[in-house]
Amino acid sequence: MPEMRYIIMKNGQDVSFVEMPASHAYQLSALNLRLHKEIDKLTASEVPVLPYAIAECADAELHDKSIVIHSGLDYMNQLEKDFSSVEEKSYPLISLLTEIRALQAQLEQWYEEELDI
Repeated sequence: MPEMRYIIMKNGQDVSFVEMPASHAYQLSALNLRLHKEIDKLTASEVPVLPYAIAECADAELHDKSIVIHSGLDYMNQLEKDFSSVEEKSYPLISLLTEIRALQAQLEQWYEEELDI
Protein backbone atom coordinates (compact mmCIF):
# COMPACT_ATOMS: atom_id res chain seq x y z
CA MET A 1 0.00 0.00 0.00
CA PRO A 2 1.39 3.42 -0.94
CA GLU A 3 2.43 5.84 1.79
CA MET A 4 -0.09 8.65 2.16
CA ARG A 5 -0.05 11.94 4.06
CA TYR A 6 -2.86 14.23 5.09
CA ILE A 7 -3.02 17.97 4.57
CA ILE A 8 -5.33 19.51 7.15
CA MET A 9 -7.35 22.34 5.65
CA LYS A 10 -9.23 25.01 7.55
CA ASN A 11 -11.87 27.32 6.16
CA GLY A 12 -13.33 29.46 8.94
CA GLN A 13 -14.42 26.92 11.54
CA ASP A 14 -14.60 24.03 9.06
CA VAL A 15 -11.76 21.51 9.00
CA SER A 16 -11.16 18.91 6.31
CA PHE A 17 -8.35 16.58 5.28
CA VAL A 18 -6.84 16.01 1.85
CA GLU A 19 -5.22 12.61 1.44
CA MET A 20 -2.13 12.89 -0.75
CA PRO A 21 0.64 10.53 -1.79
CA ALA A 22 3.55 11.21 0.56
CA SER A 23 5.67 12.11 -2.46
CA HIS A 24 3.27 14.93 -3.42
CA ALA A 25 1.94 16.24 -0.10
CA TYR A 26 4.46 19.05 0.20
CA GLN A 27 3.53 20.25 -3.29
CA LEU A 28 -0.09 20.76 -2.22
CA SER A 29 0.97 22.67 0.90
CA ALA A 30 3.29 24.87 -1.18
CA LEU A 31 0.62 25.41 -3.85
CA ASN A 32 -1.89 26.41 -1.17
CA LEU A 33 0.54 29.00 0.23
CA ARG A 34 1.21 30.37 -3.26
CA LEU A 35 -2.49 30.60 -4.10
CA HIS A 36 -3.17 32.47 -0.85
CA LYS A 37 -0.37 34.88 -1.66
CA GLU A 38 -1.84 35.59 -5.09
CA ILE A 39 -5.61 35.31 -4.57
CA ASP A 40 -5.93 38.85 -3.21
CA LYS A 41 -4.49 40.15 -6.49
CA LEU A 42 -7.42 38.78 -8.49
CA THR A 43 -9.84 41.46 -9.63
CA ALA A 44 -12.72 39.18 -10.70
CA SER A 45 -16.01 39.55 -8.88
CA GLU A 46 -16.28 35.80 -8.21
CA VAL A 47 -13.09 34.45 -6.60
CA PRO A 48 -12.97 30.90 -5.17
CA VAL A 49 -12.95 30.46 -1.41
CA LEU A 50 -9.66 28.83 -0.57
CA PRO A 51 -9.07 27.00 2.71
CA TYR A 52 -5.73 27.34 4.49
CA ALA A 53 -3.40 24.34 4.73
CA ILE A 54 -2.72 24.44 8.46
CA ALA A 55 -0.85 21.18 9.03
CA GLU A 56 0.40 17.97 7.49
CA CYS A 57 0.48 14.57 9.14
CA ALA A 58 1.31 10.97 8.29
CA ASP A 59 -1.78 9.37 9.78
CA ALA A 60 -5.31 10.40 10.62
CA GLU A 61 -7.73 8.61 12.89
CA LEU A 62 -10.87 10.70 12.92
CA HIS A 63 -13.37 10.53 15.74
CA ASP A 64 -15.68 13.23 14.39
CA LYS A 65 -17.73 11.81 11.51
CA SER A 66 -18.49 15.31 10.21
CA ILE A 67 -14.87 15.83 9.16
CA VAL A 68 -14.32 14.93 5.54
CA ILE A 69 -11.28 13.28 3.96
CA HIS A 70 -10.95 14.19 0.27
CA SER A 71 -8.72 12.32 -2.13
CA GLY A 72 -5.93 14.50 -3.44
CA LEU A 73 -7.05 14.02 -7.03
CA ASP A 74 -10.65 14.96 -6.23
CA TYR A 75 -9.42 18.04 -4.38
CA MET A 76 -7.19 19.07 -7.29
CA ASN A 77 -9.98 18.50 -9.83
CA GLN A 78 -12.30 20.76 -7.82
CA LEU A 79 -9.57 23.37 -7.35
CA GLU A 80 -8.91 23.42 -11.11
CA LYS A 81 -12.63 23.71 -11.82
CA ASP A 82 -13.01 26.58 -9.33
CA PHE A 83 -10.07 28.57 -10.67
CA SER A 84 -10.78 27.91 -14.36
CA SER A 85 -14.25 29.42 -13.92
CA VAL A 86 -12.84 32.75 -12.66
CA GLU A 87 -13.35 35.53 -15.19
CA GLU A 88 -10.18 37.49 -14.55
CA LYS A 89 -9.27 40.46 -16.72
CA SER A 90 -6.17 41.97 -15.05
CA TYR A 91 -4.15 39.37 -13.17
CA PRO A 92 -2.40 36.63 -15.18
CA LEU A 93 -4.57 33.82 -13.81
CA ILE A 94 -3.06 31.39 -16.30
CA SER A 95 0.10 31.12 -14.19
CA LEU A 96 -1.93 29.92 -11.19
CA LEU A 97 -3.92 27.54 -13.36
CA THR A 98 -0.69 26.15 -14.80
CA GLU A 99 0.57 25.31 -11.30
CA ILE A 100 -2.76 23.74 -10.35
CA ARG A 101 -2.89 21.69 -13.56
CA ALA A 102 0.71 20.55 -13.18
CA LEU A 103 0.03 19.02 -9.76
CA GLN A 104 -3.29 17.66 -11.03
CA ALA A 105 -1.48 15.89 -13.91
CA GLN A 106 1.16 14.49 -11.56
CA LEU A 107 -1.56 13.07 -9.31
CA GLU A 108 -3.43 11.57 -12.26
CA GLN A 109 -0.24 9.82 -13.33
CA TRP A 110 0.51 8.69 -9.77
CA TYR A 111 -2.97 7.20 -9.32
CA GLU A 112 -2.68 5.44 -12.69
CA GLU A 113 0.68 3.93 -11.82
CA GLU A 114 0.13 3.16 -8.14
CA LEU A 115 -3.52 2.27 -7.89
CA ASP A 116 -4.32 1.22 -11.47
CA ILE A 117 -7.50 3.30 -11.72
